[in-house]
Amino acid sequence: MVRRRKFRARGKLLLPTCNTRHVLLAVLYNTGARIQEALDLSPQAVRWESPFQVRLRGKGRKERRCPLWPETIELLKALLKRKPRGEGEPIFVNRYGHPLKASGVRFKLKQYVEAAARKVPSLAGKRVSPHKFRHATAVSLVAAGVDVTVIRDWLGHESLDTTNIYARASLETKRKALEKVDSSARPAKPPRWKREVELLEWLDSL
Repeated sequence: MVRRRKFRARGKLLLPTCNTRHVLLAVLYNTGARIQEALDLSPQAVRWESPFQVRLRGKGRKERRCPLWPETIELLKALLKRKPRGEGEPIFVNRYGHPLKASGVRFKLKQYVEAAARKVPSLAGKRVSPHKFRHATAVSLVAAGVDVTVIRDWLGHESLDTTNIYARASLETKRKALEKVDSSARPAKPPRWKREVELLEWLDSL
């Protein structure tokens, strides 16, 4: 399963304030949705009973369904309780009730990253966009061992070639991790029994 511990902790912290953009970011990570797909979400696109899920409309107006964590549902319910919306109206709106725009989300996210960088200096200079959440979802699914065909449908990719990019990225991460293993722990030469010619010949004769 995709790691949820940090997400759950954040969810609990966000519930009291229920900031619209924070809930949006939680939805982006849970679903791996494109920013416009998430911004187009309306209450009627969400299944509010278990098993929780959401209906997304992607490129070419093709629809797909993604599961939702209970924490995501709680955040959405809290947001709609504070800012009620009609069944067919966008969930994510600004203080004036107007639908959020992708450009505005990117601008606000940049401000969040700059603020976070004051406590986590390594974030300084990093380009974090809504699409990065989509990448994070894909990488987390690959790391969790989810089949690439499932990930393709989850993200709404037309081709497996696009999805395989994340699988290759995961393998590269593993390769770099392997290179960090202390050289003394690596096999330097074959085990002793493999160097015993007579023993090997006898095993071959069996």
